Amino acid sequence: MSTENKLLVHEKIIVKITGLGSSGEGVGKVDGFTVFAHGALPGETVEVELERVKKSYASGHVTAIVEASPDRVEPLCPVYEECGGCQLQHLSYAGQLKAKEQQVRDAMLRIGHLEAVKVMPIIGEEDPWYYRNKMQFPVATEAGTLEIGCYAAATHRVVGVEACRIQKQRNNDIIAAVRRWMEQYEVPAYDEKTGKGVVRHIMGRVGVNTGEVMAVIITAGYDLPHNKELIKMLRDAVPGLKSVVQNINKKQTNIVMGNKTRLLYGKATIKDRLGTLKFNISPQSFFQVNSAQAEKLYNKAVEFAALSGSETVVDCYCGTGTISLYLAKHAQKVYGIELIAPAIEDARGNAEANRCANAEFILGDAAVKMQELTEQGVRPDVVLLDPPRAGCEEKVLAAIAQVKPSRIVYVSCNPASLARDLAYLEQNGYQAVTAQPVDMFPMTHHVECVALMSRVQK
Repeated sequence: MSTENKLLVHEKIIVKITGLGSSGEGVGKVDGFTVFAHGALPGETVEVELERVKKSYASGHVTAIVEASPDRVEPLCPVYEECGGCQLQHLSYAGQLKAKEQQVRDAMLRIGHLEAVKVMPIIGEEDPWYYRNKMQFPVATEAGTLEIGCYAAATHRVVGVEACRIQKQRNNDIIAAVRRWMEQYEVPAYDEKTGKGVVRHIMGRVGVNTGEVMAVIITAGYDLPHNKELIKMLRDAVPGLKSVVQNINKKQTNIVMGNKTRLLYGKATIKDRLGTLKFNISPQSFFQVNSAQAEKLYNKAVEFAALSGSETVVDCYCGTGTISLYLAKHAQKVYGIELIAPAIEDARGNAEANRCANAEFILGDAAVKMQELTEQGVRPDVVLLDPPRAGCEEKVLAAIAQVKPSRIVYVSCNPASLARDLAYLEQNGYQAVTAQPVDMFPMTHHVECVALMSRVQK
């Protein structure tokens, strides 16, 4: 009889945990059969109650710790066990860094089969708390109580948060003010099931290096009752408040923001800086949520690009142009390519605001536009990639291999897709040299990484 048939849902088993999975859960084996244990840490022996049994794995939650990890700590957040926002508060920060670095090493070896790549020690955060400059919290009424916070893991049940330990304090100030306003003026939360109610989400954006703050109220319709009182309560409670915006999303969808936005108070954007560069941030703008670590990440990308001032760089998936503008200070010319029109508009505005004349931003598919640039005589020395979590489309990787840049710098938030894409490029004329993990998201399972590939000389 196979192991899979021996394990049953609701059965309790003892598992030795050997690593962390991609979502922060503990991973171990029972008679060679993989078991994912939510709440377990590497090095621990735990009792797990199984909730799911499949052909190749089983998963469940920890019901008892037989042998605890020395890295296990008491979570700071009082709703950590319920909330799905963080996954690793029960692991010491030193333990988190070790686990994330190992996650990158494992991906390089097991997924990419990249034995020669040098994985550098992870760059950690000096203070791993209160780092997020962007807050986007759902609002709901749960059992008659107004809740503003995060969804419980794998659900749409909102867990109320008084003060989130990974948000900038100004974002917590916004939550408190909006909660008081909704309760005092009986403004109803949106109900996903019925489509009724007013407030769907609350967004806060903080300019870490300028002190400017934006509050965004996402509503299910145009009507926003008592909005003058809301503005006053926000101004009284939130130091540095420069903007209050209403975003309207009438659709019954999981997408947070709608297409229509109206300014209620102050300016339509706030300002922030990364290094010597300044950026205008709108409600929809992409901007790295951890400003301090973003600077370290971008500086490492510049280091890997090894620019002397004479190079041409193509930045695929350039977004709002943050890395493009960092590179432009050291290159002769940078071309940023992006499929999303508003991002390109932001990128062009950011280039103008920083008086950067050697960065050009192009709307379109990276594979197509790169070929068009080649036909115009553009020969990139360096290509930078910063794709979504799913990684690069193969046609983009194929186009890069065809134009033959000397170096490829790949920024990724997913070690698995990074390793897969590096392996493709290794089969098409490149050698993965170095991977540098950066902890952009302390207390969560996410890890950022920047990798350098060099063209193999034949």
